[in-house]
Amino acid sequence: MIVISEDVWGVQFEELGTRHNTHYDPNLWSRKEELITALNRAEALVVRNRTKVTRELIAHSPQLKVIARAGVGLDNIDIQAADDAGIVVVAGLGANATSVAELTLGLAIALLRNVTELNASTHAGSWNRKAGRELSGSTWGMLGCGATARATAALLKGFHCTVLAYDPFMDPNDSRIKDLGIELTDLDSVLVGSDVLSIHLPSNNETNGLINSQKISLMKKSAIIVNVGRGEVINESDLLTALKSGTISGAALDVRAEEPPHVGELETLPQVILAPHIAGITKESQDRIFDILTSNIELVLSSKPATHAVGTHKVSSR
Repeated sequence: MIVISEDVWGVQFEELGTRHNTHYDPNLWSRKEELITALNRAEALVVRNRTKVTRELIAHSPQLKVIARAGVGLDNIDIQAADDAGIVVVAGLGANATSVAELTLGLAIALLRNVTELNASTHAGSWNRKAGRELSGSTWGMLGCGATARATAALLKGFHCTVLAYDPFMDPNDSRIKDLGIELTDLDSVLVGSDVLSIHLPSNNETNGLINSQKISLMKKSAIIVNVGRGEVINESDLLTALKSGTISGAALDVRAEEPPHVGELETLPQVILAPHIAGITKESQDRIFDILTSNIELVLSSKPATHAVGTHKVSSR
């Protein structure tokens, strides 16, 4: 049986369901005991980012052969536990990079041109022709230089931006970096130099709370932050204080430390744009990801090597 515990569905999964018994419940992730019961018989589990695939959950999944992640972040899956159990973990890494990059630029431009503020005032009957700022020719900083960051840098070529990036795991001689004209440097240099800062980092012990009051104080007062990585990377309380005091000029958050978040002061600020974690979700990206996941599930269940494995196993040992 294939268990789909979140809102992952399309024609690809409909077709998969004609060949395999499939249990689709987009809210199953929130009911742990029911999820455990379903996984007692499951050979495949399909998740987004809400299902916490822990070592405990894996221990309750005796027949599980493959975990398929509809997205690029893997922080909700215990990869080591899956490896230890002989379970293949697959993900469509890079398949939504274009979608994320497009929204990242869109959010930045919306902030620079005060789009949400002016949209609200114009809807209310005002005609406030407030001047904004251009993106072209500015310095764009990126935290993380993976697929979504590189896709963003590729789009920025048309804006003739200087692109700085902090990623201690990337080789500065990597052709993917050099061809895009990205300058890899240290964290503080990125923060000091950026007019726009986009965050593409996962959530882990090294990144959580990385952007705090001390780091934000290094930035230009005119700078804006766009977070399309993980919400935990930013200390939201420190960000709120910085926005209210004018330490930086704006922020666009597609991700939050808690999802969905409780409504608070961030939601009241006109210089803040909020989106419900949709940077990577477009029709095109979902089709690409679903094609990858369904084909890889079929491969693993047929005892063939997965093409998009992210753990140590390409073939299940179960």
